[in-house]
Amino acid sequence: MTDPAESLAQRVAERAVDLIVQALDVNALLQRVDLNAVLDQVDLNEVLKKVDVPALVEQVDIGKIVDSIDIDDVLSRVDIGAVLERVDLNAVVQSIDVESLVKQTDLGAIIASSSGGIASEALDAVRSQAVGLDKFIDDWVWRLRRGGPRPPGPAALTDGRAEQ
Repeated sequence: MTDPAESLAQRVAERAVDLIVQALDVNALLQRVDLNAVLDQVDLNEVLKKVDVPALVEQVDIGKIVDSIDIDDVLSRVDIGAVLERVDLNAVVQSIDVESLVKQTDLGAIIASSSGGIASEALDAVRSQAVGLDKFIDDWVWRLRRGGPRPPGPAALTDGRAEQ
């Protein structure tokens, strides 16, 4: 059992504290507090030890953060030359599965399109040579039959008269 005087003293103390807290203007009290001095007394490392970082990270919406990033702005700041200098091209080339790449490639179509272009160019060259040879033969036949060089154009056009 507790002494009745002690019990009475306890009740009086609680009542006195309640009256003081109710009469106290907390805003006026906080205006008088130097927060920098209070913060200087706080050991942030001890505070951070009590933070549950994984739980904090789980609350972060990564999608929202990524959506807010201006990719064009980020890429404009990247030095592509410096990035490429760091790339080991030998390792990249060695990682390519050439057999799989060849299997997926339609070599027939590639050969047909490239040889078609080559054949077309060769045909054009042959035609051009044939035209030159035809002119050469025509000039020699003209000389053999007519006995001299060919005139620069039809007679009607070169001497100014048109036959009717």
